[in-house]
Amino acid sequence: MNALANEQTLKHKDNHGTQLDSGDTVILTKDLTIKGANFTAKRGTAVRNISLVTDNTEHIENKIEGQRTVILTKFVKKV
Repeated sequence: MNALANEQTLKHKDNHGTQLDSGDTVILTKDLTIKGANFTAKRGTAVRNISLVTDNTEHIENKIEGQRTVILTKFVKKV
């Protein structure tokens, strides 16, 4: 299977099954302790301009309070 076909079959989905795309805004559905940053991202926090991790459909990258983080898709809901 070539890389393009593999990329098309992998879809990032939030905890409700809605497809996520790069640049989307999501809301946290759970309080998350950010390792190495010494703070907790509270449930309901809006995270803007997400990036998709190409090799893992369960991870998205983003910035919360200026810190680059990776969040599991099962803890977010698309706005």
